[in-house]
Amino acid sequence: MVKLSGVVLKSAGKFSPKLKDFTEGRKDLFSKLEQNIDPEAEHIWIHAASLGEFEMAVPVLMMLKEKYPRTKTLVSFFSPSGYNNKKKHPLVDHFTYLPLDTKENAQKFLEIIQPKMAFFIKYDFWPNFLNELKERQIRTFLVSGVFRKDQAFFKPYGKWMKKSLQAFEHFFVQNEESRYLLNSIGFDNVTVSGDTRFDRVAAQLEADNRIDFIDDFKQDKLLIVCGSTWPEDEDLMVKFINSSVNIKFIIAPHEIKTEKVEKLRSKLKIPTVNYSEKEGVDLKDYSVLILDTIGLLGRAYSYADIAYVGGAAGTTGLHNILEPATFGIPIVIGENFSKFPEAEKLRQLAGLYSVKNSDEFSAIMTKFYTNSEFRQKTGMIAGHFINSNTGAIRMLQEYL
Repeated sequence: MVKLSGVVLKSAGKFSPKLKDFTEGRKDLFSKLEQNIDPEAEHIWIHAASLGEFEMAVPVLMMLKEKYPRTKTLVSFFSPSGYNNKKKHPLVDHFTYLPLDTKENAQKFLEIIQPKMAFFIKYDFWPNFLNELKERQIRTFLVSGVFRKDQAFFKPYGKWMKKSLQAFEHFFVQNEESRYLLNSIGFDNVTVSGDTRFDRVAAQLEADNRIDFIDDFKQDKLLIVCGSTWPEDEDLMVKFINSSVNIKFIIAPHEIKTEKVEKLRSKLKIPTVNYSEKEGVDLKDYSVLILDTIGLLGRAYSYADIAYVGGAAGTTGLHNILEPATFGIPIVIGENFSKFPEAEKLRQLAGLYSVKNSDEFSAIMTKFYTNSEFRQKTGMIAGHFINSNTGAIRMLQEYL
């Protein structure tokens, strides 16, 4: 069955670049591992489904490097979006795709790596790998786990999946519902530790967030940073941006292909400059700066007075609201965020506002701009939300 899946994926790759990456990336995977892995070194294996889960893994990696400085770290990804974006990282010694979940692959993978510990981030449970970890008595942990009652573990037909959970020495989960669900099927080795992303973003406050060209661009004006935007988000924003006076905007599109950036720029009627054009121009003369590059958004939020976080105006999925929240600024998002509990919680606390259309976007942004007390109070709530939810890494470290 798995061999058939491999054939199907290979054929589908001819029509889908993502599926092509999925299959091509796993070609010669084991021989590459054998070439790169030192059999004499101790390794810790961290598995992240994709890029978002890797961000949750970063504070875990920081803690592990400090606690076990001589141990090598290996991070596996299931999706190409994670692997392609994080082929190098100072905390990671080796990156790899996760092989397809067969008993033979699991045995071969673990035989090469010989990990002393394994950490799975949030979810992505692969029964053959988990069963093999248990068979080899390798200490295995779930970090920032989330369980839902509709998962197979909690259904009468899911006994074989439930059995694979026995591989985990301890579950560190995000919420009480997850603990309750695990308790209901006989697992008491559970700690509600929260989401490691809070620790990740809180650490950003201690970092050097200076970006000289943003100082030149912002001057003493109010700055709205619009991060990870899609066309649906831009449809909400453009009307307000084009009618604004004495407000600066930084837009960081999710897709930075030239044609996508130029399409956005064609909608803007006020002075706009791309990051790639900034050399030799006087940035203070522009009202909009488009970041047609990656890696700057997190620090750009430190300059913002207000943040708009993209993804929820359409159906692509809300991006990270915690990054701007850690800097104590109010946050605005689109309307489709029901699958993002941190956004719903922050909205309930009045540190975040959701809008359905461009008129609602203009109304809330105008209120933030004209009412500094309202803006500061909303931002304070967002900052406190981060501070009150840190500590997941401390709990994991104390357990280890």
